[in-house]
Amino acid sequence: MKLTIVGTGYVGLVTGTCLADVGVDVTCVDIDEKKIQRLRNGEVPIYEPGLDLILKNNVEKGRLHFSTSLKDVLKGVEVVMIAVGTPQGEDGSADLQYVSAVAGEIGRYMEDYHVVVTKSTVPVGTHKVVRNAIQQELDARGVDLTFDVVSNPEFLKEGAAVADFLKPDRIVIGTESEMAKEIMHKLYRPFLLNGHPIIDMDPASSEMTKYAANAMLATRISFMNDVANLCERMGADVNKVRKGIGVDPRIGSQFIYAGIGYGGSCFPKDVKALLRMGQEMDYPMEVLEAVDRVNNRQKSLLVEKVMKHFGRDLSGLKFAVWGLSFKPKTDDMREAPSLRIIDQLIAAGATVCAYDPVAMEVAAPMLPASTLLTGTAEAAVQNADALLLLTEWPEFRMPDFTALKAQMAQPVIFDGRNIYAADDMRKLGYTYYGIGLGE
Repeated sequence: MKLTIVGTGYVGLVTGTCLADVGVDVTCVDIDEKKIQRLRNGEVPIYEPGLDLILKNNVEKGRLHFSTSLKDVLKGVEVVMIAVGTPQGEDGSADLQYVSAVAGEIGRYMEDYHVVVTKSTVPVGTHKVVRNAIQQELDARGVDLTFDVVSNPEFLKEGAAVADFLKPDRIVIGTESEMAKEIMHKLYRPFLLNGHPIIDMDPASSEMTKYAANAMLATRISFMNDVANLCERMGADVNKVRKGIGVDPRIGSQFIYAGIGYGGSCFPKDVKALLRMGQEMDYPMEVLEAVDRVNNRQKSLLVEKVMKHFGRDLSGLKFAVWGLSFKPKTDDMREAPSLRIIDQLIAAGATVCAYDPVAMEVAAPMLPASTLLTGTAEAAVQNADALLLLTEWPEFRMPDFTALKAQMAQPVIFDGRNIYAADDMRKLGYTYYGIGLGE
């Protein structure tokens, strides 16, 4: 089977590489010539564990190709996937200009039947937008060609995307065409050996499934953060509460960890897009409105704790920050809580010295110019008045706390991810603040 994917961002690159790894002949298309050349050389422009090795292997074996011209790679292709960005517009809605542009280009250059698949996260009804854009170009050419449009949302977790794709918990196919359904089932057959299902539905339901999934996970996070803030005021420990509710099979243990709010490319954007869809349908999504408010508030919580301890004027104080990316195992800085936290610290007069194992290069242009970036975690804490743990990278979990204390001007830790044990920290002589620990 031959397949073309338009867009070599996170979704497009992971999808194309993993499909090539099971024997599909894949060409990834992007207008960025420098990026395409890097990919041809086996260089991966994003950090995703395991992706670089699989990509290089499939490039060398001739199953994975890269091009800047969609026109040149459409012939003989059964499936064309659209995996371009859908950035958030000023009103919170998803911007479909890139999706529409690719659909139009497919209609302009197609010569035979294609299954056109939207992998990008798109609002409900986008399958009609894609269909119309293709048909308009075919009509302008005066040609009569058949095609089908399929919604096939991705459910990849950054930091575990390769494993998620190769061993999916479900594959959602949204189409009303039996021919397209058969082709999509054939495409995904190699991934079904673990017994997880393909779920067939109409395109609109498929598009909504993606938003509903991310919105539900975001809701769990914000709910637990709300509970954590109440625990703190009432002397309860949210970590114990989490364990107490997580064993309930109706609830489960995932996405109920208290912290400093969610970030990344999906949850913030998708929650706002779903809120916008509700407004357009004159149906306020009241639960999601609260989810969004709680998350925005949570990103400032750690700075409030800092100011409660040190005072609102942080001039002359130095703060070490461990972790910049919105989560471990990625260099993604989109909507990362660290951005707001560092902005607020510096605005209050503080000096900030930060370290992240992977995201430093991506983070640098997004941070205030006065932010100091160091090559090691140890260098960041030299003479620091406090350490702020913002991303739970594995290397931060068990540092030498005795040596760390000796390097700091003041032994104060603000743990935004609750990865350290409060009692242990206090026995070691630290002033310790976590999230929702009844301090």
